[in-house]
Amino acid sequence: MIEFAWPWLGLLWLLAPGLYLVRKRKQRQFSLLQMPKLQQSSQQPEPAKKRSWLVLLSLLAWTLLVLAVTRPQWLGEPVQVRSEAREMVLAVDLSGSMEIADMQIEGREVNRLTMVKHVVSDFIERRQGDKMGLILFADTAYAQAPITYDLRSVRQLLEEAQLRLIGERTAIGDAVALAVKRFRDNENTNRILILLTDGQNTAGNVSPEQATQLAAYYDVKIYSIGVGADEVIVDSFFGKRRVNPSRDLDEDMLRGMAEATGGEYFRARSTEELEEIYRTLDAYEPVSGDEQLRRPRSELFFWPAGAAFAVFSLIWLSSLLRQHWQRRTARYATDA
Repeated sequence: MIEFAWPWLGLLWLLAPGLYLVRKRKQRQFSLLQMPKLQQSSQQPEPAKKRSWLVLLSLLAWTLLVLAVTRPQWLGEPVQVRSEAREMVLAVDLSGSMEIADMQIEGREVNRLTMVKHVVSDFIERRQGDKMGLILFADTAYAQAPITYDLRSVRQLLEEAQLRLIGERTAIGDAVALAVKRFRDNENTNRILILLTDGQNTAGNVSPEQATQLAAYYDVKIYSIGVGADEVIVDSFFGKRRVNPSRDLDEDMLRGMAEATGGEYFRARSTEELEEIYRTLDAYEPVSGDEQLRRPRSELFFWPAGAAFAVFSLIWLSSLLRQHWQRRTARYATDA
């Protein structure tokens, strides 16, 4: 079965015959105003048969072009499909501590945010068919991307995120509350919040406890991820010593938020661990929808478009040959 996506554009076809009729009328009026005069045999008009042939070819090419613009599609037989999708929000910490360079990517030392972008971008790319939103937080939280199927934009916005963009501290409660607000109006969703931070709640208007209660009430599952190495070796005046760069990470709070909402807490001490966490999350929370009848669509517009190009090319080529023949005939007449 053939269907046209934009059938109303077929009205464009009327432009060609309309312009042709207007042009013929103007030519007739102009010829009546001219003084009759003798014409050379070489200036005789083209035979009516040739003119009709060109007009018909031009009309055919225009018809094919308009047909392509209406975007014809072939609809296949209906197929039963059971939809599966996830709807989730990523909440990413942009506080000052995310600048600590205790992570590595392919042997290169990088800060925590760079590592998060590296891993999470790949996670987003694998979410084809899912809906995703992005929340960034530091002194406060704000929605960088709404919940959308446009994963390319979500990924791009994450890549453009900068440290200290909205302060130095960490408003975890505000981030969770904002995610709950985004989910609240949608009933047919599994409501997953992936909360990624390296610290503890030090800012914001909503406490983690209040935010957890909100999330539990609206059935938002929190999968919290604590980022940061447990130990690094630094040089000091007294020589090398071991320090814990994640001493400010409040694991108890993050674990409690996850357990209270039916989610899970993960610890990411390295790039490899974070990658493993996101591979685990890949298998979580599919939402099975009702079976629906869908008809596969195939675009057909390129066939009439290609045919129109071929006809226009034929008209152009015939015009070139006719001009060449006329010049050649005129040259022979002059030589004679």
